[in-house]
Amino acid sequence: MTREARPSCLIAGCGDVGTRAGLRLAERGWRVLGLRRSGPLPAPIEPVRADLTDPLALASAVGGIVADAIVYLPTPDDRTPEGYRRVYLDGLRHLLAALPGTPARCLWVGSTAVHAESGDRWQDEETPPRPDTWNGRLLLEAERWVSAEVPNATVLRLAGLYGPGRDWMIRRVRAGESCRADPPHWTNRIHVDDAAGAIAHLLSIEEPARVYLGVDEEPATDCAVLGHLARRLGLPDAAYADASSSGDATGKRLSSARLRRCGYRFRYPTFREGYDALLGAAG
Repeated sequence: MTREARPSCLIAGCGDVGTRAGLRLAERGWRVLGLRRSGPLPAPIEPVRADLTDPLALASAVGGIVADAIVYLPTPDDRTPEGYRRVYLDGLRHLLAALPGTPARCLWVGSTAVHAESGDRWQDEETPPRPDTWNGRLLLEAERWVSAEVPNATVLRLAGLYGPGRDWMIRRVRAGESCRADPPHWTNRIHVDDAAGAIAHLLSIEEPARVYLGVDEEPATDCAVLGHLARRLGLPDAAYADASSSGDATGKRLSSARLRRCGYRFRYPTFREGYDALLGAAG
């Protein structure tokens, strides 16, 4: 396969977010190839059938692909340390070894799980990551590997995804779940459309930073999100007061300032716009 005048991108792990990002890139004139094990992909994304954990089959599938950029965002089937290592570390090694050359751009999509809980304190890309979970530690190991081994690699750490088919918070409210307002628990999220938009945007700028936080513009407490949804659904407020509660705030407050400074504009700046659109689409 020879290079074409238009840029090309291989999306490894072309699921929901990858497909959305691929369609955006195609609209901007990119040739997009979507690597996944099975299932259809919408045109004009060109399907590449392969398993990132099978180096021989992977080499056969991508050995002739010359891509200007790769986006790496697989989802482990097995949510165990071994499953994460097979996909996030070994899978990327297999892919880079199978390609005929190292792409000029590599966008590695990880998770804000690499950041420890900080309560009320803000964190950004300059905050040293100190994961306090096994998955965060493995993802940080993979981040460091790709940053050291792949020239011009950029890391995008996504927070909790929500959107069509990802309505866990709505189901919590409908199930009557409650939350404790004091001390607060801080959460971060990003709509799937903005996750895809951030991926496409970062590939379009000439000199991206090494790391970005993929979170929307407003961290919010668990109770703030559940309370907003309860009001929109006409259900009782989810928050409750516990006179015996004490202690510091939990969770994380993460900033998207760097992503916004490089020119990205959120379609859903906060959970309010995102969830209102989701509820409106659901009738």
